[in-house]
Amino acid sequence: MKSNRIEEGRFTEHGRGIGTVTEKMVRDRAGEIAIVNGRSKRDILQADMEQAYRELTGEERLNPTPTAAENITEEDRWPEVPTSAGGKVETEPAPDEQTFAEKLVEEGVEDAEFDQGVEATREELRREKQS
Repeated sequence: MKSNRIEEGRFTEHGRGIGTVTEKMVRDRAGEIAIVNGRSKRDILQADMEQAYRELTGEERLNPTPTAAENITEEDRWPEVPTSAGGKVETEPAPDEQTFAEKLVEEGVEDAEFDQGVEATREELRREKQS
């Protein structure tokens, strides 16, 4: 059976394709994380570097916490109804286009949230300098 697997990691950043994650990309992202956390862009911690690497390589995704209903097994969700014995069919993964689009949407949401945090922190620093 042909695999429809999509490679891990980010595909875009701010609407542009990122290709291979480089050390400079990780440092730049870590600088943005430092700004969001109230530090200078040059005051990068190891935790910032690790978070930036995880974000750019796709290790951090929007994984919602399962609801109580999702934690219940399928057998316990529905009352048993007698049906034919049937056989198990091999699971077929979703097509690339569908999963790729979902991943792009997640990345866009992450970028928007991150950009809002960076801009809010920069604006706050500007206001502090003016006062």
